[in-house]
Amino acid sequence: MPKVIEGNLSAKGLRIAIAAGRFNDFITGRLVDGAMDVIGRSGGDPEGTVVMKVPGSFELPLAAKALAQTGNYDAVVCLGAVIRGATQHFEHVAGQMARGISTAMLETGVPVSFGVITADNLEQAIERAGTKDGNKGAAATLAAIEMANAIKGLK
Repeated sequence: MPKVIEGNLSAKGLRIAIAAGRFNDFITGRLVDGAMDVIGRSGGDPEGTVVMKVPGSFELPLAAKALAQTGNYDAVVCLGAVIRGATQHFEHVAGQMARGISTAMLETGVPVSFGVITADNLEQAIERAGTKDGNKGAAATLAAIEMANAIKGLK
């Protein structure tokens, strides 16, 4: 029988940091609320959670990497919202941000989850921030908790 390493959804004892973009804060604020709710419901300490606010989603990769490199956190959750406009700005920001978040995780070895909404319009963003489509901040936090526990299972 093979040894299976799998994370669980208990945040008890985990040190979690959140990097959140201020741009589109009316959406990002809901994502942060969802993340904090999950931390509390999963046995973690919402009061002990660090939230690093950055100008926008484009800055999230650097924030994630800086937080992860401190060695103070078991996982980092990136939260933001990029809403398509009339220009190509959306494609540039979304693509580079996703690549940067992935790179931060791979270079530091710390789980970094992707809780950034990329939406075609405001209505889609609102749906993903806590209405019809759930809360992507909560979902990203669950992924971060599971990955942090899975990585701890390697030791």
